Amino acid sequence: MARELAISLYLFVFKCVFSILNLLPLKDKTTFVISFGDNSQYVFEEMQRQKIQTEVVFLCKGNCIKKFAHYQYVTKIPFETYNLLNWFRAIYHLATSRYVLIDNYFGFLAAIHFKAGVECIQLWHATGALKKFGLEDESVQSRSLRAKQRFLQVYSRFHKVVVGSDVMAAIFKRSFNLKEENILRTGIPRTDFFFDGESKQRVLKALLHKHPEWKGKKTILYAPTYRDHELKEFSLKLDVEKMHRELGNDYILMLRLHPAIQHRLDFEKAAPGFLYDFSSDEYEINELLIAADILITDYSSIPFDYSLLHRPMIFFAYDLEVYEGRRGIFDGFEENLPGPIVKDTDSIVELVKQNRFNLNVVDYYAEQWNKYSKGDSSANLVRYLFLEKGYQGLRENL
Repeated sequence: MARELAISLYLFVFKCVFSILNLLPLKDKTTFVISFGDNSQYVFEEMQRQKIQTEVVFLCKGNCIKKFAHYQYVTKIPFETYNLLNWFRAIYHLATSRYVLIDNYFGFLAAIHFKAGVECIQLWHATGALKKFGLEDESVQSRSLRAKQRFLQVYSRFHKVVVGSDVMAAIFKRSFNLKEENILRTGIPRTDFFFDGESKQRVLKALLHKHPEWKGKKTILYAPTYRDHELKEFSLKLDVEKMHRELGNDYILMLRLHPAIQHRLDFEKAAPGFLYDFSSDEYEINELLIAADILITDYSSIPFDYSLLHRPMIFFAYDLEVYEGRRGIFDGFEENLPGPIVKDTDSIVELVKQNRFNLNVVDYYAEQWNKYSKGDSSANLVRYLFLEKGYQGLRENL
């Protein structure tokens, strides 16, 4: 009850401030509201390539503001309530922008109504979905009626949701209570990276330069999703010492924990020279994916991106029944995975040693979930936003 009252009070204040600033005229401005950042980066850089002349604002949650530190001639604001000046500035930009691009669920949307002529685009941070979210999340059923109404209000603010496949479009419709008119089939901007040979080679060269001891070895990436009960105290269920003994001569293991996990131990001590923890924000997840010869994950959305590389995957779902009850996963989870599902480290070691993977299944999976992500997704979205509508904010030499 106390939590709901606090949320209601915050949204009331947000609504009051926004309503006043909403009286100001709209400006030729595009505002990104960001918690992850990679999709927003690709869209912004494509705007630069296509010489779109518009004021750009980045409202950043948490540490993602670091991703945009090197950009010039743009406004970058930490979007946190503890700094009232920045909070007020952020609301001002939200109220005066023609385009608002977001990449996650943001509760403040429940408190505002955009003017006519404003378009809010959801650049969801996941290419596909194995676990349920939005209205289909099992945990939503235990929330109050007020909370459920708030969720619906937030989803109703999405004018368009960017998708890379018809499968994901159907999931968004159910999860966010959307209609076909809300779906934008441009492809997922950040997947453009997987079609850029020069960028991929540059990342691989940098990794090998930093870790010359990797030369001649293959790489395994373990990237699990988060569990709500482990956000503050994560427990690594993978037996890395056993993997080191069995696979250490031929492989190294990269670890990438979900950014939501707060408390992290020094896991590298368990297997020095074999386990490398890349859970910091030094490298983007896409950069680690192209370095991985094998991916180990669970209910994460990472396999949808990794499938574009046509490489083996293992699904370490050691808590399948528990996770399904707490969070919920989509029907057909086990039958439709592009790789074997296992529940212990011994099975992982055996699979890696025997190299028993069906890459034909991976190829089918890639086509199913990345139908519209073909290397030009960022260009497709920028074209939709600025060029197909007779947008005038172009530089004269375009």
